[in-house]
Amino acid sequence: MIKICVADNQPVVVQGVKSFFNNHPTIHIMAHAYDLKSLITHLQSKPIDIVLLEFELSGITSIRDIKALLKEFPTTKFILFTSVSEKMYAPTAIKAGVSAYIQKTITLEELENAIIKVYQGVVIFSEAVKKNIDILSKGKKSDRLFKKLSTREIEVLRYLNDGKKNKEIAEILSLDEKTISTYKLRLLAKLNVTNLVDLLTKAKSLEII
Repeated sequence: MIKICVADNQPVVVQGVKSFFNNHPTIHIMAHAYDLKSLITHLQSKPIDIVLLEFELSGITSIRDIKALLKEFPTTKFILFTSVSEKMYAPTAIKAGVSAYIQKTITLEELENAIIKVYQGVVIFSEAVKKNIDILSKGKKSDRLFKKLSTREIEVLRYLNDGKKNKEIAEILSLDEKTISTYKLRLLAKLNVTNLVDLLTKAKSLEII
């Protein structure tokens, strides 16, 4: 029996997954979490094989939080089951040790198949992610501008694209507002632009956001 914890902010997602796998012969939903704190509590108290994790779960502010989960619970496999663009985070997440990066646009039958494959040791990611990973390691310099960006810079860029101000981003990432301003200046320099509008336009053309 594959023991699953569904970690998602949205009750409709949790209930939908639980309903689909109810009485499943192989997959058992034994826990659900609506925030990072409750997820950690479940992982510490129950033998969970796989976590279906929404990247935007309450309490998770960056890929660093996911890396910390992977380190603290090395015997549990993590499937990022999310609406967040895979182009932004999937290559980093896969390299960090996540077993799959799956968009919520898939069917429940496809999710079922993915869970079984991950349990068997398969790492799952799309061709688009594979292409981005290849670009990061092999691509021409002109095709690798976003390799210059750190994970934190990409996170700041994502929040800027969401329309958030420096102060809001600082609060979300638990950083000083001046630090966010520094990241913003680095982004402008690294992508060779002079203002926020051009920064976001270029980031979209490079498929970073």
